[in-house]
Amino acid sequence: MNHKFIDFKLNKEILKALNNLGYKNPSKVQEEVIPRLLNREDIVVKSKTGSGKTASFAIPICEKIDINNINVQALVVVPTRELALQVSEEISNIGRLKKIRCSAIFGKQPIKEQIASLKQRVHIVVATPGRIIDHIERKTINLDNLSYLIIDEADKMLNKGFIEQIDIIFKNSPNKKVIGLFSATIDKDIKYVCDKYMKNSSMVDIEDVEIINKKQIYEEIIKVEENDKYEILKKLIYLENPKSLMIFLNTRERVVKLYSQMKKDKFLVRELHGDMSQDKRIYVIKDFKEGKFNILVSSDVASRGIHIDDISLVINYDVPKDKENYVHRIGRTGRKDKFGKAITLVSNKDEKYINEIIDYIGYDIQEKEYIEENEVKKGKIKFEEYQRELLKNKKVRKPDTKIHSEITTLYLNAGKKKKIRVMDIVGAISNLDGIVGDDIGVIKVEDLCSYVDILNHKGEGILKKYKEISIKKK
Repeated sequence: MNHKFIDFKLNKEILKALNNLGYKNPSKVQEEVIPRLLNREDIVVKSKTGSGKTASFAIPICEKIDINNINVQALVVVPTRELALQVSEEISNIGRLKKIRCSAIFGKQPIKEQIASLKQRVHIVVATPGRIIDHIERKTINLDNLSYLIIDEADKMLNKGFIEQIDIIFKNSPNKKVIGLFSATIDKDIKYVCDKYMKNSSMVDIEDVEIINKKQIYEEIIKVEENDKYEILKKLIYLENPKSLMIFLNTRERVVKLYSQMKKDKFLVRELHGDMSQDKRIYVIKDFKEGKFNILVSSDVASRGIHIDDISLVINYDVPKDKENYVHRIGRTGRKDKFGKAITLVSNKDEKYINEIIDYIGYDIQEKEYIEENEVKKGKIKFEEYQRELLKNKKVRKPDTKIHSEITTLYLNAGKKKKIRVMDIVGAISNLDGIVGDDIGVIKVEDLCSYVDILNHKGEGILKKYKEISIKKK
């Protein structure tokens, strides 16, 4: 059945946002999940990476949000900080024209900033388990009006021992809420949550074929000696000539070591692992998305929840010991109808793990027998030329690409420390010529400044006409 988003009878602002974001037709998981969540059904979804599952719960949640209700109406619980930011960004983009505010809260981020954010009409919260419980215990978040509770990447979370925290979250939220549980696998821990809290849930099982289409991601393995891995890696990079490449390793120490080797060999490379500060990790991912470098060496911290649509090659420098991580790693390529390639380096000690992966995915992976040295030499010349181009372009500042062209975000140099509130900004801007309440979007008031979305293509006019505006006689 070929649905279109309009078939779900969505709000016109949501439909317009989806169009701006380039969503054409619903994916399989979206076709199955959106109508059920709109119909307020509890749902358990078995779906792997790259299937479009974030939008499958974000769209119905944004549709059902009452923007005039100042309380938190939906909570999405995720296992990692990266995923919290990624999911929050996607929800914000889908709901932005409807004036929905979404906030990401997670550990290692100042709690005072989060408390201040939660006081500002936040409709949806995306959070890691520990930090949301912290806010529940401090009574700095009110879940009494919660309509939707989504547990994303449930298998990852429950495997990490978060089951007690999930219990606390359920016990501190209303009984009458819609529950959506999304997981790559259904095991005893998932069944525990379903049996305890989801008595009448429906099950949606999206087949692996739908997500990892073998025609879309070409997979290979290369048998190597451990000591030869680095030289083989370099040859593969030159042979494949990827525009962008992610290399996965199993530990932080191995990431650091490989990153140092590649940097020494003048590759345009950065590292990503769990011991880096959150700000640094966000900065690295942003630069990778913007093409400021083309090789990211990472632990499994980047195997889930990082959506970069143009990764042309994934190399498993280490075979993952968790078979599900193989699926998540290679799912970084071949996204959104693009084609990609994944190559796994297999040493003798990895045989057991690669066999488990093959049993798990249900098909054989092609073995690459040899590397053509002449092609490697030609490829090296091309690849080094491409890296020089990247370095040259890095010095030229690219204009920011806008998703919603009808929105202009205004910066105001006054915030909470000057006693400015959201209602003060609304009052001041709605008094400007040609501006009505419907033209004012999401407002964010920080300590020293504020940000205001002006909708309906009216922001540029304000910028031209006014260099400053008066708020509370300031």
